[in-house]
Amino acid sequence: MAKKLTHKRLEKQVKRLRSSIRDYYQSQPNELLNYKQLASRLEVKDPTGKQILVAVIEAMVKDGLLEEHQRGKFKWSGPLSELEGIIQFTRSGMAFVEIAGFEEDVLIPESQTGTALNADLVKIRMIGGGGKKARKKGKVIGIVERSRSSFACILFKYRNQYFATPDNQKINVDFLIPDDELHGANAGDKILATITHWDDPRKNPIASVSEVLGKPGDMRAESDSILAEYGFPLRFPDGVEDECGRIPKTISKEEIAKRKDLRDVLTFTIDPEDAKDFDDAISFKRLENGHYELGVHIADVTHYVKEGSATEAEAQKRATSVYLVDRVIPMLPEVLSNQLCSLRPHEDKLCFSVLFEMDDKGIVHNHWTGKTAIHSDHRFVYEEVQTILEGASGPFEEELRITNGLAKQMRTRRMEHGAIAFEKTEVKFKLSPEKKPVDVFFKEQKDAHKLIEEFMLLANRTVAEDIGKKKNSQDQVKTFVYRIHDRPDNEKLREFSEFIKRFGYRIDLNNEARIAQTMNKLLKVIKGRPEQNIIEMLAIRTMAKAEYSVDNIGHFGLAFPHYSHFTSPIRRYPDMIAHRLLFSYLNGASSANPDSFSKLCKHSSMMERKASEAERESSKFYQVLFMEDQVDEVFDGVISGVTEWGVYVEMKANKCEGMIRLRDIDGDYYYYDQKNMRIIGQRTDTIYQLGQEVTIRVESADLASRRIDLKLVD
Repeated sequence: MAKKLTHKRLEKQVKRLRSSIRDYYQSQPNELLNYKQLASRLEVKDPTGKQILVAVIEAMVKDGLLEEHQRGKFKWSGPLSELEGIIQFTRSGMAFVEIAGFEEDVLIPESQTGTALNADLVKIRMIGGGGKKARKKGKVIGIVERSRSSFACILFKYRNQYFATPDNQKINVDFLIPDDELHGANAGDKILATITHWDDPRKNPIASVSEVLGKPGDMRAESDSILAEYGFPLRFPDGVEDECGRIPKTISKEEIAKRKDLRDVLTFTIDPEDAKDFDDAISFKRLENGHYELGVHIADVTHYVKEGSATEAEAQKRATSVYLVDRVIPMLPEVLSNQLCSLRPHEDKLCFSVLFEMDDKGIVHNHWTGKTAIHSDHRFVYEEVQTILEGASGPFEEELRITNGLAKQMRTRRMEHGAIAFEKTEVKFKLSPEKKPVDVFFKEQKDAHKLIEEFMLLANRTVAEDIGKKKNSQDQVKTFVYRIHDRPDNEKLREFSEFIKRFGYRIDLNNEARIAQTMNKLLKVIKGRPEQNIIEMLAIRTMAKAEYSVDNIGHFGLAFPHYSHFTSPIRRYPDMIAHRLLFSYLNGASSANPDSFSKLCKHSSMMERKASEAERESSKFYQVLFMEDQVDEVFDGVISGVTEWGVYVEMKANKCEGMIRLRDIDGDYYYYDQKNMRIIGQRTDTIYQLGQEVTIRVESADLASRRIDLKLVD
């Protein structure tokens, strides 16, 4: 029995039909259809629906959206819907475009992707048909902006022509390289190919060899290809190097006279052993009132890198340094990052500093922010400081222990106020002189690392509060660059909560404070247990991603209402922005226009994500390289990922990750249970799930695909 067509239901149906007619005609603007044909296209089958369709067509004709070109046949005369978005390809060749305001991404069939490449900004038009419940489909009608034009590829020869196959498996087309564009490259080389033109999707893009990187498997060539893949330049432009070469190497007396001179105050740096770019230093001074003056001194990069300069433009473009396994790709040329700006020991340096007056409980009573001149008395490495904190003798041991005591008390209060204590173990490779991995070791955060971290957090929070915190209702909040971190998504939290129940753990989801408290308790309880790594990894995935913004929403993970990045301007462009804005406000400037800074924040956030992906890809390559000599070896591991095509396992001994393909698991056919993150044997009901311990054998380590294949061992 049909439902009565109420006025509300009629309005809803009319609205839906108008939308469906518009979507269909906008995707097929030259179609000429009568109402029966249109009813068939839109799957309107019931008599009442067809009557409503006729009325809607007549209304759209009156509105000028449809035109009756022939008797009873209508064509679209309204505006065409051309939408823009970033296209993301799958390995199968089809793609998806995210459109603002759409509940789901628009599917682009492989035949409709045109000349788009992965991550391009494209213009699409909707494709009609498929029924009202079908996924929205579109076709690419133009490229608004290429995400990039250069790609890491392998060159090969076929029927006397040269082609380049991109490393990125989401690019499903080979590039044609004309003979006069080879520039010395030979078949089998790893190259950087730059597209020169591509107008016809039925033909291969035409490209030129812009650089020969080396042979596949060569460490330098692979690192360069990773950088190229994520859009990081392999070297600085000549103009930037020339400009930096002209910067004066000495500090004038006039410049020091403009600053607070702290060169006679005890100052030191604490960094990794292989570091060369020393962004930050700590100073220590006893005050007459029994308090301490702790200084956080940050390299004054913007004193050397001027707005409008070629170096500034390059730093803005790169936005971050990239830390690959075998080398660092600095944001700034080495003359700046490792020499002029680096706070090297026994050299006068220019800084932007925050001085804190603290009591013996680590409570700040006063602070001062401004430009300074410092002189580092000693360069510590983390391991050296750690031994001193554990009781060994060493330089400035009393000052280090007092400073560490203050940091510990500050950290305790931070945790009590809702900060979350993520301390994931960092995997490092020991490299031979030839840059080959010979061993794996794990770096854990100890007191020496936490000491520096706590004072950097304090400085970052303080400068953000000074600019962003209203002193009274009349105060204007000035434009600033914040490091923001949103509250976790409720659904992700619920999924995480359900997952950890299988290990006997719980977290309280009632409010933000309880989430943080119970998450910290969980992270402490799982220390040293087999499930530690997988739970820590999933807890991090549950969190939102931190990013840069002029709109401050606070930092959930740190439980700070105001937070910025101020302490690493040698390696992060947002810190340079923070320095410039802070200095201008300290000198009485009015608030800057937020629009341009908002764009820079988005770009910096994007480049930060790309740098993280490049660093992960570099680590993956070295994992495969390390495991090449361990094929056929047996390891204990933990299931770290489950997908419809296979199970990922992280080996306990070295943290290297490989995959067991479902088709390679003997004795049964396994299907994927996505909700519970597991696979189940169809006949035996055998279960393999996330976090489960397994024993595996290394079957192969393929450098070309950067993949380690594993096999379950009974």
